[in-house]
Amino acid sequence: MTADARPAYRRKMFWVALLYFSEGLPLGVFYDLFPVYFRQQGVELAEIGLLSLLGLAWTVKFLWAPAVDWARRHRWWIAGANLGMAAVMLAFAALGFALGPWVWLAIGVFTVLSATNDIATDGYTIELLDPREYGLANGLRIGFYRAGMLTAGVLLVVVGTLGWPAAYALGAVVFGLNAGMALLAPPEQARTGEAPGSVGSEFALLRGQPLFLVALGLVLLGLLWPAFGPLSRALGWTVLQPVAATWWFRGALPVGLMFAGAALLVHAARGPQALTLRQGPVFGAWVELLLRPGMVAVLAFILLFKLGDAAMGFMVKPFWVDAGFKPEEIGLVSVNLGLALSIAGGLIGGWYVDKRGIFRGLWVLGLWQAASNLVYAAVAAQVTLMTPGALATGLEVEPLHRALVYGASAFESLTQGLGTGAFLAFLMAITSKERATTEYAILSSIFAFSRSVAGWAGGIGAQELGYPVYFFLTFWLAFPAYLLLPSVRRMLERDRN
Repeated sequence: MTADARPAYRRKMFWVALLYFSEGLPLGVFYDLFPVYFRQQGVELAEIGLLSLLGLAWTVKFLWAPAVDWARRHRWWIAGANLGMAAVMLAFAALGFALGPWVWLAIGVFTVLSATNDIATDGYTIELLDPREYGLANGLRIGFYRAGMLTAGVLLVVVGTLGWPAAYALGAVVFGLNAGMALLAPPEQARTGEAPGSVGSEFALLRGQPLFLVALGLVLLGLLWPAFGPLSRALGWTVLQPVAATWWFRGALPVGLMFAGAALLVHAARGPQALTLRQGPVFGAWVELLLRPGMVAVLAFILLFKLGDAAMGFMVKPFWVDAGFKPEEIGLVSVNLGLALSIAGGLIGGWYVDKRGIFRGLWVLGLWQAASNLVYAAVAAQVTLMTPGALATGLEVEPLHRALVYGASAFESLTQGLGTGAFLAFLMAITSKERATTEYAILSSIFAFSRSVAGWAGGIGAQELGYPVYFFLTFWLAFPAYLLLPSVRRMLERDRN
């Protein structure tokens, strides 16, 4: 029987599509459903932006990625995480949370479970695929990841007819189905290469190299620092509020901590004793990555490549709400316009990378990705905004404004698929199969940090500057990464040789 004659469920690409739908759904709920829900309740943009800090779970997921890698059984991790997210959605359906401490806790649990789902899915997929399959696989990954995200649009449609509790309950059902399907996927591949050592033996080695622990502590403190201000305000620590509101405390200090930690980590990884840690399950992947020539510049590129996209993304749906669109219309447009264009963008991006190479794909498709920010900035300058409460008055969006916003959404769906196709192919190309789960978690954590912090800053930026100016400024955030493309080219050429 030829490969083409096999049933769909026997093919790798069927499971790639299904599992990345499962991975994309939580992000759609987090970035599309929750912002619309809270904006409709009149929550300020700055407060909605703060919610994105809960996405720091995606940033620090490398901490427990070694546990997933060591335990294997990726399908069971995926199923368990989806069942946990289903439980959170059911809690929202039953209790109808307003923004407060319990909501922060519930969404925080949701993002930790989603990050765990990401770790297991990415590791499983990289081990499953042959490098020659990356182009087609990444096209499907992007398309169905986006399809999962846009399923949040279906839930918004449900809001318009049945209300928020029904939408959350339906979301719980979809998460439950994802859990069941994950268990039917082909068994995990046998581990290639030497298995990582034990955590106990690794920490025994660290006694003589405490610089690693200090370095990682500084990096983690910098990653989690943006949450300190909101946490102190939630706990009523009013004495700290004047300091927590300053630019150096909110921005310069965490960035400085991360750079200091990263510098120490690079120094420690290149020390004469660091090689003893290469087989460790926690620091081994860090040492392996940082020993590669030019990796520091490549890590900076990963941090910056989708910064402009991330800075705009968390504010797009609040913009739709303020432009007068109702949840069901937001959902319908996302599904009708977004789904097909997202899949098309992912497939075109994968095809282009296969034909022209990853490096050319990064800079060419990255430009198209950045262009969507300019389109949204132009549209926002033309559209008349309403207050959230105006939705209840029955005011209708002007036909021209509706057409402009629809067009911006369509262009954004297509171009984000293009840019993401090249980016995912790049991450997979520099990840070793021997440590696929942990290394990919580290690399994607760096990207997730820019997404979380950009979303937090985006709420402040959109509120203070207005949507048109803020969207225009995010366009320029796409270009610092281009200064690092020479290092990216050298890394890709070394890995190919």
